[in-house]
Amino acid sequence: MENEEYEFWLSGPIEGVPDLLQPAAHALLQSERELKKYTADFPKELLWAKTAGRASVGFHMNHITGVLDRMLTYAKGESLSEAQFQFLKQEAVFNLTTEVADLQKQFSAKVEEALAYFKTISDSSLTEKRAVGRKKLPSTVIGLLFHAAEHSQRHIGQLLVTTSVLQSKIS
Repeated sequence: MENEEYEFWLSGPIEGVPDLLQPAAHALLQSERELKKYTADFPKELLWAKTAGRASVGFHMNHITGVLDRMLTYAKGESLSEAQFQFLKQEAVFNLTTEVADLQKQFSAKVEEALAYFKTISDSSLTEKRAVGRKKLPSTVIGLLFHAAEHSQRHIGQLLVTTSVLQSKIS
C-alpha cells in the first residue's frame, strides 16, 4: 500500500521487481506521483506555453513517456517502430486538443508497463549488452532502465519549475 508521506525509495521494495532494479522502479513511481501532483489542476491553455525559452509542460509530459517507451524497447533488444519515431517527432508539437489528464494517463500506463517488464527480468540479464539508436551505441539492460528512471526524474524537476513559473504569471 502506497504511503504518500514518504518518497517511494523509503517505502520498501516493490514486490516482484529484482533488487537491482528497485531504485529505477522507485524513481519511476516517484516521477509518476510528482507528475500528477505538479500538473493537478494545471490550466490546459498553458500546456504548450514556454517560459524563459524553456520547453513546455506538454513537451515534458510527452517526452518522459516517449523516453521511457524507447528505453524499454532498447532494453528488450528491439529496434524502434515507425509509431515510436512518429511519437518522438510529435513530443513538442503544440496541440490544443491535448488534455492534461490524457498526458498523465499516458505516462502512468508507461510506468505500469515498465514495472511489469522489470518483473520479467533476471539479475543475470541486467548486464547484457544492448544497442541504442541508429548508431547502435553501446549500453546494457540495466544502463537503459536506469537512464529511463533518472531521465524522467530530471524532466519532472524541469516540469515543476515550468508549472510554477507559468502558474505564478496568472495568479
